[in-house]
Amino acid sequence: MVLVTTCPVSSRHVAKMKEIASELDVRVFPSIAEALPELPEAEILITYGEDLTAEIVAGCPQLKWIHVLSAGLELMPFGQIEQQNILVTNARGIHVGPMSEYTLGLILMFSRRFVEMFHKQRAHDWDRTIRIDELDGQTLGVIGAGAIGSKIAERAKLFGMTTLGVATAKRSLPEFDELFDRSGLDEVLTRSDYVVVIVPMTAETNGLLGAREIGLMKESAVLINIARGNVVDEAALLTALQEKKIRGAGLDVFQQEPLPEDHPFWELDNVVLTPHISSRSPKYMERAQAIFLHNLAIYAGAPGMMQNVIDVKKGY
Repeated sequence: MVLVTTCPVSSRHVAKMKEIASELDVRVFPSIAEALPELPEAEILITYGEDLTAEIVAGCPQLKWIHVLSAGLELMPFGQIEQQNILVTNARGIHVGPMSEYTLGLILMFSRRFVEMFHKQRAHDWDRTIRIDELDGQTLGVIGAGAIGSKIAERAKLFGMTTLGVATAKRSLPEFDELFDRSGLDEVLTRSDYVVVIVPMTAETNGLLGAREIGLMKESAVLINIARGNVVDEAALLTALQEKKIRGAGLDVFQQEPLPEDHPFWELDNVVLTPHISSRSPKYMERAQAIFLHNLAIYAGAPGMMQNVIDVKKGY
């Protein structure tokens, strides 16, 4: 049973794989290009999900299972994968801690005016007139009430925030004071002081927040995007920020990455941007491999249910 990985996997993790499936032939490559000659033999493929094409998958006649070491799947060639009846799993869930910490950090930066205070520090300006907010009593809207969105809401409630959520279907979740289906998006945008976008990138979420939706937000509101750049209309967001239609934005994802050096976002004083690192953690690979090892045991014949099986028709 040949396993090809185009992601870095340590010898320690390879040893753990072989403990579960002794017949496993693990071949580790730094990139898909270097792995190409071996792929036709692969039964299992580990990838970050950004290096596969329909042509590459079509050239893998033995492939039965793809494990994606990330949560994002928007670049996966699902049409070809479905045609070949290949199982897909991913690392959904491992980003819950890091991304919720990142989001609360951004919210606190805006609430406590840390960016302004840092600039004052650099200017040696002892200014005690800066107006500081308090999160207690403010409203957080989470667009995408999955595992990450729910953890963000749970931690926001510790600060006394009211939490509103938007999900594909209305249901009851303890982390949210109110949870809406997609038809409630406008209400959540209108009521929220902070709006966090954390939805998967699909045809339905492409351009989910455009000029109309951003226009529903309070002038005092902050938009935080940790989903994908295409979920938010960047041109509309830029206009809203430049014209102070909303207070600010925290952005970790962009339509073009790396963000071009001449993009206006870099110079806006009401934007905090980071280079798509909200999910980074020293525990990332350990957590991702734990899901894979659990699934490998089941694939190799142990009873149980695989984690994070993807519906290839839906793409998530």
